[in-house]
Amino acid sequence: MPISAEHAGRTYPPAPAYRVSRAKIAEFARAIQDENPAYFGDHPIAPPTFAAVIAAQAWGSLFGDEELGLALHRTVHADQTFDFHRPLREGDDVVARLTIERVRNRGNLDMVTILVALTVDGEAVCDARSTLMHTREEAPHD
Repeated sequence: MPISAEHAGRTYPPAPAYRVSRAKIAEFARAIQDENPAYFGDHPIAPPTFAAVIAAQAWGSLFGDEELGLALHRTVHADQTFDFHRPLREGDDVVARLTIERVRNRGNLDMVTILVALTVDGEAVCDARSTLMHTREEAPHD
């Protein structure tokens, strides 16, 4: 059965904790060409979009759920928003847990909204919400 509105609300086990390091923060900041001093030095915070790196690790559960029939190579990441409760910091062990919020089907197109809750020691740090556009494989023709 392909993904449908019936799957909204499905929550997956958390991905393994991701340790935020000074080196990863600096590497990411350089990759996005943001030299903000807050991202470097002795006590850096991560650029806001660094949360996407961690949130994406929770996607494995979604794409690994055979019941849904989703394939990453047929998926476009259409939208992304972040709702921060505090910045990500060096030394944070961030746990990412994915929930399917909404599914809409139009022809062979699935529009899936997911929420990845990022927590540190049980404290909410960031909610990363994405909309994914997924095309289903065409049925074989005889």
